[in-house]
Amino acid sequence: MNESTPRARRKFSAEFKRAALDRWEAGGKTRKAVAAELGISEWNLRDWRQDVERSPGTMPTVRPKTIAELEVENQRLRQENQSLRNQRDILKKSLGILSEPLMNGSRT
Repeated sequence: MNESTPRARRKFSAEFKRAALDRWEAGGKTRKAVAAELGISEWNLRDWRQDVERSPGTMPTVRPKTIAELEVENQRLRQENQSLRNQRDILKKSLGILSEPLMNGSRT
């Protein structure tokens, strides 16, 4: 990127900001670590927290998921996990096949 070209400002939804702040406050991690995980600047988190402190209630709280929603998500994640395990096992087997020496009788 050319130094004279201004960077486009990214817009974040209020829900994203609230979730990011909740993650920072509840996770026991540093602001820098949470920002790195989310791909944002640590200064975004600082500014968002200051906004909330100045005027509480400006950002919506994230609605907790119901048990039914959590069960559906859990089932989906279990299926995805099994699919990934299957893919991993296939790759392991194919790597083993490709790394075996050829048994064609030649000694080259």
